[in-house]
Amino acid sequence: MRRSSEQHHPRKFPGNMFSQTRAKTTKMTKPEQPDLNVTAKLERSPIHLLHRAGQCAGDIFQGKLGTTDLTPRQFAVLLTVALNEGLSQTHLVEKTGIDRSTLADIVRRMLKKNLLQRRRTREDARAYAVKLTEEGWRTLRSVQPTAIEVDQIVLAALDDGDRDRFLSDLNRIVAALSALAPQQPLADSD
Repeated sequence: MRRSSEQHHPRKFPGNMFSQTRAKTTKMTKPEQPDLNVTAKLERSPIHLLHRAGQCAGDIFQGKLGTTDLTPRQFAVLLTVALNEGLSQTHLVEKTGIDRSTLADIVRRMLKKNLLQRRRTREDARAYAVKLTEEGWRTLRSVQPTAIEVDQIVLAALDDGDRDRFLSDLNRIVAALSALAPQQPLADSD
């Protein structure tokens, strides 16, 4: 049987580090639901659709490569470094659009796979310059046809006349959204 004072005062519970009291029980009301017909249709969400398209393309890329464990982002790093030998990791971030911490992790994994080598730059002893190893060049040459094939598979979902426009629109979206994104520090001290 409860004492009448317990009905009006919060009850103490030992051992609860966040709250030592339990408030009176009140009737919970269901929060107002957003209009799902307007705000939550994933098939009309650019964020969701861009992510899904990227996932699908990545899955096709991985499937075509078979046992090779190179990811689409690692391929992007290989290609970018091949086209810009001696590029600093900071400039690699700028050219690939991969965020700094993720890129540092990718580069570390690629160093372990002997695909990349890096050295301190002459201009800034804190920064690293990155270049492909012989294994990196071999991997790039063997994977590049697959990457081209996957690009063609992705674009084949569109009519011939829409493909250039699609790529142009994607580049315009990337440029516009990159301008809105918070800038990361340019230090290369990994």
